Amino acid sequence: MTSTESGLSQEDIFVLTRALPGPAQELLAIALVFGVLAAAVSISWPLAGMQPRPVEAFLPIYLTVVFVTDLITAVFLFAQFSILRTRALLVAANGYVFAALMMIPYGLTFPGLFEPGRGLIGGPQSSTWLYVLRHSGFAISVLGFAVWKDLDLNTPYWKFRAREPIALSIALTTTLVLVAVFICVAGEALLPAVMLDRFRHGNTWPYYVGTPIASLCFCALIVLWIRRRTVLGLWLMVVMCLYLMELPLTYYTAPVRFSVGWYAVRVIEVISSSVVLVILLHEISKLYARLLRAVRTQQREREARLMTGDAVAAAIAHEIKQPLSAMITRADTGIRWLERSTPDLVKATAEFKQIAADGHRAGVVIESIRANFKNDPHTRTSINVDDLIRETIALLRGDLRKNRIMVQLEPNADLPSIIGDRIQLQQVLLNLITNAIDSMTARDGPRILSVKSECRDDDIVVSVADTGTGIGSQDVERVFNPLFTTKSGGMGMGLSICRSIIEAHNGQLWVVPNAPRGAVFQFALRPLG
Repeated sequence: MTSTESGLSQEDIFVLTRALPGPAQELLAIALVFGVLAAAVSISWPLAGMQPRPVEAFLPIYLTVVFVTDLITAVFLFAQFSILRTRALLVAANGYVFAALMMIPYGLTFPGLFEPGRGLIGGPQSSTWLYVLRHSGFAISVLGFAVWKDLDLNTPYWKFRAREPIALSIALTTTLVLVAVFICVAGEALLPAVMLDRFRHGNTWPYYVGTPIASLCFCALIVLWIRRRTVLGLWLMVVMCLYLMELPLTYYTAPVRFSVGWYAVRVIEVISSSVVLVILLHEISKLYARLLRAVRTQQREREARLMTGDAVAAAIAHEIKQPLSAMITRADTGIRWLERSTPDLVKATAEFKQIAADGHRAGVVIESIRANFKNDPHTRTSINVDDLIRETIALLRGDLRKNRIMVQLEPNADLPSIIGDRIQLQQVLLNLITNAIDSMTARDGPRILSVKSECRDDDIVVSVADTGTGIGSQDVERVFNPLFTTKSGGMGMGLSICRSIIEAHNGQLWVVPNAPRGAVFQFALRPLG
């Protein structure tokens, strides 16, 4: 079930009081309950009266473990409350505070823990009634959690700081513990007698101990079951099941100190106390992992956005540099024609017309780059590849002449036309030829630029070969990465843009070594039809 189908927002799947348990968690909860029950019945019941060698340290260890576990669980729940501000979490956290604090007077009144045969405070009934109040109080808190968690669904999170309600609730819970201790110790004589002595249960034990605890646990279970089950609610149901399981074992199998049944009851208490803590640790670890993945994803998205912004800026600067350079050159030439003693208006006018054409072409290039980064559908037309090559060479004739580069064209009149964006494909050729010019001017030797087109494996392949410095084997793939360049003044965007344009035309762009030196950049496009 998705979060939308269950009525949960995307945020709610991270909230313990709202997130739904998965099938694996439900199976694990069922397995734990029935596993403990099977172990208790198969081991404790037939061997209940057996008394192995007493382990005197077991009792203080058991009391300490339950106290510390309940207290840590409360701390985790308070931490969750400080984030989510839901009353259900506050009630559950104080339930664990109550259970933890009640272990202190329970240990002080437990017979034989501090003094042989008796408790440090209270009489024979005190520890049992503290047991009743501890279990009943916790069951009431679970019941409160079950009621409040669904009310919190439609109630906005509390707006004030979490410190005040936490401090106030802990103070109230501590007061309830002190009242409970006073009733059980100072008012012991007024309480019904449920113990024959400090070690034996009386006949009234099921009525005054078992019935109230079982009733409250059943009520909490029913409310948790009827209402929408959550991760925390599921495991509190497990705790209530363990509480119910503990009662008959306590009455029937654990009246004898240090018997197998007595140990079994204490082990079940430790399990019931630690179940929610283990789940909280597991869920918090999962939330931390999700948060870490979310942060890393956000960082990658931010880096991608920054990279895209840099790429757009570098692409625009890279692509309009050539027409701007041509405009400056033609403007200088036109001015010289006008500054002659006898101005040549015809030639000056021709240069200025070329400046206007270059300006329009720069504008078209910018729009083409924007469309390429936005992935907009481009206006594509039928293009003759040889005509495209000749037009591009004509645009760069000044640079080729200036750098004394010999051009070898190998036209192929039999090639079919292609469908594409003429401006973008011209920019690819301009980039490849300009890179070839830069590569050849970086070293001495023959400067030969060869541009040819051919049909190969049902594709039209255009090759731009130079006799320049070439591409190192370690850089063959990296030269197409954004912001990677082998030129000292390069931006590292030209080849990346070329590859993206060719791939947008369902083609491929690659580079191979030229013989005896230089590089050959080739791209393949599908012909029309």
